[in-house]
Amino acid sequence: MKSQLNLGPNQRIVFIGDSITDAGRCEAAYKPLGYGYVHFVANRLLAKYPEFNLNIINNGIGANTIRDLKGRWEKDCLNQKPDILSILIGINDIWRQYIDRLNEAVFLDEYELTYNWLLSQVKEKCDCQLVLIEPFMFCDDAENPEYNSLKEFINTVDNLAEQFDAVLMPLQELINKKIKQVPPYKWSDDMVHPYLWAHAWIAQCWLEATNL
Repeated sequence: MKSQLNLGPNQRIVFIGDSITDAGRCEAAYKPLGYGYVHFVANRLLAKYPEFNLNIINNGIGANTIRDLKGRWEKDCLNQKPDILSILIGINDIWRQYIDRLNEAVFLDEYELTYNWLLSQVKEKCDCQLVLIEPFMFCDDAENPEYNSLKEFINTVDNLAEQFDAVLMPLQELINKKIKQVPPYKWSDDMVHPYLWAHAWIAQCWLEATNL
């Protein structure tokens, strides 16, 4: 597992995932990076390394599961030829198991197999540096069933980071430490979608995890 990214001139950095990554990136006021953690990471990197001429792309799409990522992987990932690829996916796969949309839910076996396939494609066709972000919830209820399901998905991401020599961003672990001081309602109104300050905090964690 990598401990940091190697950043250099003219690199292309692609962020891909669901609504947390998307964060309104297609709305006029927020194009092209959205208002979320990608916006904060990108502008921090652009300010710190203006001479690098970085190309930073947000390809998050709201409501996506890993199944959706597979359907657009060639167009939105492989064809972009990233030098660095950051992935955050999984929470939609889980929560649809707990509402009346089971046909859209992605259970653990499919999640693991699909994620493995996506990363194998990247290694074969791009061989870029990878950042895997743990899916997360702002939750301090140990009995919450979605949170308990999430733990298995997190373990899968952790193992894949090791397998594919990716930088792991242990986001749920970091949240679990901080949430003892800052309760869930201060992070999000639904335990999933971060408030703006929480997006900035996630960006800070991303930069620390990658040593950038």
